[in-house]
Amino acid sequence: MFKLLLFGYGNPGRGDDALGPLLIERINHLKLADVTCLVDMQLLIEHATDLAGFDQIIFVDADMSCREPFEFSSVRAAKDSSYTSHALTPAALLFIYLRIYQHAAPPAFLLRIRGYHFELGDPLSTRASVNLEAAIKQIQQWHLQHA
Repeated sequence: MFKLLLFGYGNPGRGDDALGPLLIERINHLKLADVTCLVDMQLLIEHATDLAGFDQIIFVDADMSCREPFEFSSVRAAKDSSYTSHALTPAALLFIYLRIYQHAAPPAFLLRIRGYHFELGDPLSTRASVNLEAAIKQIQQWHLQHA
């Protein structure tokens, strides 16, 4: 059994910034075997303990600078400028995991879904919704390949 953690983050009150949490919500409803879904508004130091016990981690976030419909890349532990702030990058969170457990976290990836409108109170844009559907299909395909 290959255990996957899907960790979506973003602010549902800021339009397309909800893409990460929305993907997690949709995948969670599919009840895919050996997939654990976690969602929060931002990555915090405390989330390092949530990464333990998985074979792979996929962080999911909205991004206004990536290509459509999404970009998928690997993430490595790194002490970056977010290391001392309240909200962390995936790389900084993996670095904290390394410091706590004295070994590397499971292989991790970042799925950045293209968003367009991030103003407070904005609804999810139509274009971001299309990108969300493409990202959900990608996760489903990944799951089929690893099941």
